[in-house]
Amino acid sequence: MSAVKFQRSSKCPECKKKVIWSIDNIYKPFCSKRCQLLDLGSWVSERHFIPGPKLNDSDLEVDD
Repeated sequence: MSAVKFQRSSKCPECKKKVIWSIDNIYKPFCSKRCQLLDLGSWVSERHFIPGPKLNDSDLEVDD
């Protein structure tokens, strides 16, 4: 009787291809560097965002 080895996988958030979760995949949860950069671009251009009130620069000031 041989042991069955399961591989964890998911879909790439960008292109929906199957992604094997292994130590060899440095781009996980993405399938490639291209998909990783496309997702980053979506955050930078604010196509992706976390809902909530917008912060002003004065909201980010730190009191010493």
